Amino acid sequence: MTETLKKNLSDSKATRWGALGIVAFTMMAAYYVNDVVAPLKTMLEPTLGWDSAEFGFYTGGYSVLNVFLLMLIWGGLILDRFGIRFTGKLATILMVGGTLLEYYAMTYLSDDGSTIFGKQSSVMIAYAGYAVFGVGAEVAGITVTKIIAKWFKGKEVATAMGVQVALARIGSQGAYAIAIPLARAFTIATPVLLGLILLVGGLVAFFIFAVMDKKLDQQLGAAASEVGSDEEEEKFSFKDVKNVLCNKGFWLIALLCVLFYSCVFPFQKFATELMTSKYGVDETVAGFFAGLPALGALFLTPVFGGIIDKRGKAASMMLLGAAMLIGVHCIYAIPSIHYWLVAIVLMIVLGIAFSLVPSAMWPSVAKIFPVRQLGTAYSLIFFIQNIGLWGIPTLIGWVLNTYCKTVDPISGVISYDYTLPMCIFTGIAILSMFVALLLKRADKKYGYRLEEANIK
Repeated sequence: MTETLKKNLSDSKATRWGALGIVAFTMMAAYYVNDVVAPLKTMLEPTLGWDSAEFGFYTGGYSVLNVFLLMLIWGGLILDRFGIRFTGKLATILMVGGTLLEYYAMTYLSDDGSTIFGKQSSVMIAYAGYAVFGVGAEVAGITVTKIIAKWFKGKEVATAMGVQVALARIGSQGAYAIAIPLARAFTIATPVLLGLILLVGGLVAFFIFAVMDKKLDQQLGAAASEVGSDEEEEKFSFKDVKNVLCNKGFWLIALLCVLFYSCVFPFQKFATELMTSKYGVDETVAGFFAGLPALGALFLTPVFGGIIDKRGKAASMMLLGAAMLIGVHCIYAIPSIHYWLVAIVLMIVLGIAFSLVPSAMWPSVAKIFPVRQLGTAYSLIFFIQNIGLWGIPTLIGWVLNTYCKTVDPISGVISYDYTLPMCIFTGIAILSMFVALLLKRADKKYGYRLEEANIK
């Protein structure tokens, strides 16, 4: 048995990291599509007629099916029942289909004047496409996380998760950096078309990974199922859902996740306009600066993951990241501070916090739950996270349109005051730090071993 285990694919460092690189490309494409419309906000109103409320509505579409139709929950159950290969292919196909709908809406419905349920057809169809994409992207996220837990079990699991997140951030940063130049050079839908092409490549990449994963399962065999073969992972029962929901550590990580990410992803959707309206950053480069957290995560997440693998302190890192988030949003909320360099420095600090928390949070879930429950645990956490990703951008868009909008009576130029939205983000960040503190105390009480190193 020992001789057999030494020869499997995941024991080869080059092969397991190669497999990670393949699925990471799929996630990189997903992150690009997820963020590519955000820097275009300032162009959407004059080009497609989308105001801030409609933009916030569209942005919330990412999570609407995951929240109200429980698609993430079903995705987790499918993952635990049918395995990572089937679920990953299904998720990637959904992402391709949803992005195709977005591109169609922004290309062919931009000025036809029709409405659906009282909203512009372009907004509603793009919303529907983003909703389908959101189901695929979130299910792909929990699938890739379980892939890493399987292929890197007992090895560099936190580092691998950090590298995967870092590579995905290339997609985010690329979206923020090139969206406006592409839209100006061609059409406003061109950046979305590029994302569609990337996702088709990601679908091909995942089919290649599926071949590798099937071979790994064949090598492991039924007798080695504890290493992470799909046969063991698929031994799921609904009792596992109850066990996950009754775990206090689950609720603390889920609450930290929804609060922390609600201060990052929805904020980034509006950050380009914040840069231009409050800090006077040129629109051409504002998207690049808004994407700096993703660029910081590219380099820092693997570093922090490596530290956690070797030295531990995951709970402490989550607490530190939440504290940094408070400082960033609090300073953004101060009306008298509008120097462009301050805004850029704050984005860099946000990038550090953005690297600390995910690199500590996701490996911690694998410590709290057994492998057979990981898909369910991750999907439930992602489901709760999606409540914030749906509600917060919708709220911010409504607040901007209702309380913060100014129209110049002479030029007709529309501007927005971001003081109130940033106060809202600050309050959410304070709550995230409080939950992180409770998680650290629970780690000591229940022995989750979050402060211990992953590599013994």
